[in-house]
Amino acid sequence: MGELKPSSTQILEPGAAGGAGFATTRLEAVLAWAQKYSLFMYPFVTACCGMEFMAVSSPRYDFSRFGSEAPRFSPRQSDLLWVVGTITQRQAPILKRIYEQMAEPKWVLAFGTCASCGGFYDNYACVAGIDKIIPCDVYVPGCPPRPEAVLDGLMLLQDKIQSGDRRPAIVKPRHDPVQEPNMGLIQLRKSRPSRPLV
Repeated sequence: MGELKPSSTQILEPGAAGGAGFATTRLEAVLAWAQKYSLFMYPFVTACCGMEFMAVSSPRYDFSRFGSEAPRFSPRQSDLLWVVGTITQRQAPILKRIYEQMAEPKWVLAFGTCASCGGFYDNYACVAGIDKIIPCDVYVPGCPPRPEAVLDGLMLLQDKIQSGDRRPAIVKPRHDPVQEPNMGLIQLRKSRPSRPLV
């Protein structure tokens, strides 16, 4: 019979070389988890998307189950900036100043088409997307976006916080109704058949 050899697995003491990396990695994961579920939001609401923002904040959709319940109306106490609605050239310096006053780490969520790309306001008075002023982490398109899309954007942001990803992301639609034949979509207006030449 052969000898029993000790296994190659070693338990590292906290002060031993190589043991510090494990504790640092675990600490970063715990901090990311805590940041993910403790977002203090600052709503910067300027236009009609504000009604949809209030609907998402209501008990039916309930931000609080995602750890983003209490709004803070001081940028120094918040880490998530919700830009809701149209941003005009006159509001742009105010938005930038609010963003600069927020403590690190901070995240930005563009709520609606106007905040994401300017929407249908293609004129000199409106900013064509908040990324011209401040960096944005998640874009939620829609005019106005559905509450489900907003919650998808919040969950996408939480995944980005957990993974440490700082690249911009866009909320994709859940499904395209045109691609599903069993939805029963009908064409309301049919094209007129061409008349035969007489």
